[in-house]
Amino acid sequence: MAGLGVYRQLLANRPLTRFLFGQFISGIGDWLYIVAIFVLIYRETGDAALVGLFGAVRVIPYVVLSIPAGVIADRFDRRLVLLVSDLWRGSMMVLLTILVLVEAPVLPIAVVAILATCGSAFWYPAFGAYLPNLVTDERQLGPANSAWASLQNLSFIIGPAVGGLLLAFGGVTVAFVLNALTFVVIAVILWSLPPSKPRARGAASPTPAPAESTQREPAAPAGTAPAAGVARRPILGLLIIQATAGFFDSGMQVLTVVLAINVLNAGEAANGYLNAAIGVGGLIGAFASGVLVLRRNLGTPLILGAIVFGIGVVVLGVVPILAVAIVALIVAYSGAILLDVVMTTIFQRVVPDEQRGRWTGILGSLFTLAGAGGALALPVLVVNVGAAPTLSAAAAALVVATFVGRILIGGAARREPSRFETTLAEVARLPLFVGVPASRLEAALARIREVAVTAGEVVIRQGDAADRFYMIESGAFVVTRASGPDAEPTVLRELGPNEVFGELGLLQGSPRTATVTARTDGVLLALEGRDFLKLAGAGGPLRGRLLGLYTGGSSDTNA
Repeated sequence: MAGLGVYRQLLANRPLTRFLFGQFISGIGDWLYIVAIFVLIYRETGDAALVGLFGAVRVIPYVVLSIPAGVIADRFDRRLVLLVSDLWRGSMMVLLTILVLVEAPVLPIAVVAILATCGSAFWYPAFGAYLPNLVTDERQLGPANSAWASLQNLSFIIGPAVGGLLLAFGGVTVAFVLNALTFVVIAVILWSLPPSKPRARGAASPTPAPAESTQREPAAPAGTAPAAGVARRPILGLLIIQATAGFFDSGMQVLTVVLAINVLNAGEAANGYLNAAIGVGGLIGAFASGVLVLRRNLGTPLILGAIVFGIGVVVLGVVPILAVAIVALIVAYSGAILLDVVMTTIFQRVVPDEQRGRWTGILGSLFTLAGAGGALALPVLVVNVGAAPTLSAAAAALVVATFVGRILIGGAARREPSRFETTLAEVARLPLFVGVPASRLEAALARIREVAVTAGEVVIRQGDAADRFYMIESGAFVVTRASGPDAEPTVLRELGPNEVFGELGLLQGSPRTATVTARTDGVLLALEGRDFLKLAGAGGPLRGRLLGLYTGGSSDTNA
């Protein structure tokens, strides 16, 4: 199907896949740590209020440090910032292990845990700015964000489950040690990745597309500003959606306890089921976003994510039945993750690379502050006002905020077609390729190489071995044939844009039967012989159509 080529290229992007895999392992370790540290503090103090206080204090570094961290990510090698952050957090895990083993008081343990969070505050802006530097084409931005969201939610499911087992059989020190080891893994991976210093918009990517590809650095999308600054309306639209989403996302995760006990009357165990539903819904949303972010216009998926989230939240408040609530949360968080992936992709299009770190920090601080407000307000409102009116109003507010944000984002939600997509559309319209499956055509064109030629240059020489198939993008070419070694060549035909040559020798496995020379400067799209034969196939409409070109004596005009 169309678009699969983007994901094949994503998997073939070794730096990106190594980076995402390393962060996935690190994410599992983070969840082991989060489960362990809250259990440890509660075990040592026996005071739920102190556990809540630690949870609140723990987010302060994100609010205070995210913006300075973003500025640092825009001034230094982002890979190095990530590396230092991971090594810092790993060292804090080692220190926590030592403190637990020597039975230190809870206060120094909490202080070290908050110091570890400071490292995380520097990690997020650098990650958000570095990820786009690893893609080879702007079309990969959405799929890369979708892949990361999938891995995040998978770690959300795996990490707490493994953490629970470790606490049951191995204790908190094992969780801290394993988390420290995950930081070693990602540090090794980061060391092997290319450096990433911010670049002005339009500058070449540090990891350019392969030479065989026709992909080029795309033009800045509509609605974006030049490298001197960020377009105000689109970024304002994203800020509005981000603040509203942060309020309800964090609020809903805290609210599950109140819903389980006070609304659903299902007991404390139901809180675990509801949190599991959040993880499952996030995973579904991440997979769904993998398809939707392939669209050039992300305006509709943005609205769809908000509506799906809203529907789930409304049902959660209106139908106080545990089974329904689980399904409602799955629906709600599939929409929430879709909304998040689409917003992230639009953000990467809107914000120039040299400012991406600081704006990631700004959005992160806003999300954290709004989330703290939601975590405080939503449970209180549900208890005092009721679940149905509170959650219905919450859903309506998010949908309205997303519509307002979409209006402000405007044309920035639409990506200009890449060179590859333009070529694919042009080739698919050629009569020669009518009926060829889009997936086969896309796979072949992903391997095409653009060749510039000058007037008088010989592209194909009579008698040479057939090695490539050519499509003319621009320029004029003349086909000639000589009847003998000393004979004057005879002009057979002239070729122009959207015409092809070089297929006969490949299909028949024979030497070139004619010479093709550039009459003017031009550009050719060249496909290696083996890739062309895969495109043509052993049978089917394309091979038959190609061979049909040479019936009735027309073979004298093709090479």
